[in-house]
Formats: sequence, structure tokens, C-alpha cells
Amino acid sequence: MNFTTFSLHQIDSASALSFSAGAYSRFKFGDESEAENFGTALAEKFILHHRTLLLGDIPMVAVPSPYDFIPTASCAMTRYFVREVNRFLAENNKPSLLESRIHRYKTYSVDYGNLSFEDRYRLITQGTYHIDKVFLSHRNVLLLDDIRITGSHELVLRRQIEQLEIPGNFMFLYFAELTSKEIAPEFENVLNYSEIKDVQDLLKLIREKIFTFNTRVIKFVLSLSDTELQVLVENSEPEFLIRLCDLAFGNNYHLMNEYQNNLNTIYQHIHTPHGH
Repeated sequence: MNFTTFSLHQIDSASALSFSAGAYSRFKFGDESEAENFGTALAEKFILHHRTLLLGDIPMVAVPSPYDFIPTASCAMTRYFVREVNRFLAENNKPSLLESRIHRYKTYSVDYGNLSFEDRYRLITQGTYHIDKVFLSHRNVLLLDDIRITGSHELVLRRQIEQLEIPGNFMFLYFAELTSKEIAPEFENVLNYSEIKDVQDLLKLIREKIFTFNTRVIKFVLSLSDTELQVLVENSEPEFLIRLCDLAFGNNYHLMNEYQNNLNTIYQHIHTPHGH
């Protein structure tokens, strides 16, 4: 097996980014139009640099970052990456990308963007992953994620692939990669929250109708203070709250002490008759 990495943007200065921090923040909180921009841009650079690989005879598989029931923001980005690459492959009479996913069976409430490499690694190694060894064998596997900060996620997946002894070529693709050792890993949260900082910012994004649920949004809502949660609930459509609850249940957030209170509040609100 062979491992390589590829990134669209390299972060070597916290003050001079080659992409918009605000756009990245909106993307992380479910802005579908930014997911499209990011996925398309990553695909264009990938096609430019790996045309020969794409037009070769080894089947290629696109795999978004691991998740349980609720997709991550990078899953939305992956959808558009796949769309662009498939258009290129179709123009060249080649078969489309195959798709797979890595199932993750452990979730956590701690904000990953605030952790050091050691804490990140400790946290994610507690999770259990399921990788389809048979499907990925003898293929070019593209593992997509939005950002590489410490490489801890990548390390865990590499070790898993090595343990399973999956023959193939594995390339980790990122929208952005932190390349400076001078910048602390917590910089990830500077990006995550650069534009979406509070409940009002989130409500504004949701109203723009370009919104897609992901794990970050739901964890953010379920971690709100009572006052903030009240603001969100009172200013949200019932369909939004119902969908939020159903996704949270699917991810077993109702079994996590940190989330039970807020989830219960939302659920009660949905099922309480409201006067006009």
C-alpha cells in the first residue's frame, strides 16, 4: 500500500490565508454554496495535477471523512468534488468515481478544534471505524477532508488501513493544510468560528436557504446556553427543529448527558401546541 497527501491551500501564516476564513466558517456550519465552491476548487486542482492518474486503468474511490449518522461538512464538499471529477471523466470516456464511506461508531461532545495533537489522537483512537476492505482493495482511494491541522485523523486512518492490510494507493485530499509549526492547532477554531460566532449568526445562515445539516451545527445547537437555545427555538421553523431532533437521535445524542437537556427542550417545544 502507498500513502500520499494533497491539499489545495497551505496555511503557513495565520494572518495571510489564501482562502476566505469567513467562507470556511460558513462552510463548516452548513453553507451548501461554500461546500460547492470548495469541492469544485479542490477537484479542479486535483484534475490539473493528477490527470494521468484519473485517466489510468485503476478504479478510483472517493471517501469522505468518517461519520456515524450525521454527515460532516466535508461530506458536502466531497459531493461537489465527485461531481466535478465525474464530469471530467465523462468528457474523457472513463468510468465515474466509485464511492465508499468509513463508518464511525463513537461520538464525542468536546470541541475538536480546540485540542492539541495528543488530545486529538487520544480522542479519535477511542472511536471504532469500519472500512470496507474488499471494496477498497487494489484501487486508488481518495480520502477527502476539509482541513489537516495535526494529521492525527490521517494517522488513525493510516494505521487502520495498515492493520487491515488493504492493498492499494491511498491519497489524503484536503481543502487546506496547516504547514507552519509556529501556528497552534487551536487555530482551527479561529477558522471555524470566524464568521459564525453565535446563535444569531447561525440563524442568519439558516434563513439563506443554502443550509445543510452537519455534525458541527447539531453539536453547536445542543451545547447552547438555555437563553441562546430559547432564541434559536423561537426563531426556527418547525421543520428545522424536527429534522435536528431526528438527526440527533440517529447519532445517539439523546444518550449523551451533555446534550440531553437541550435536545429534550427542543423536542418538547415541537410537541407542545402553540397558539397563534
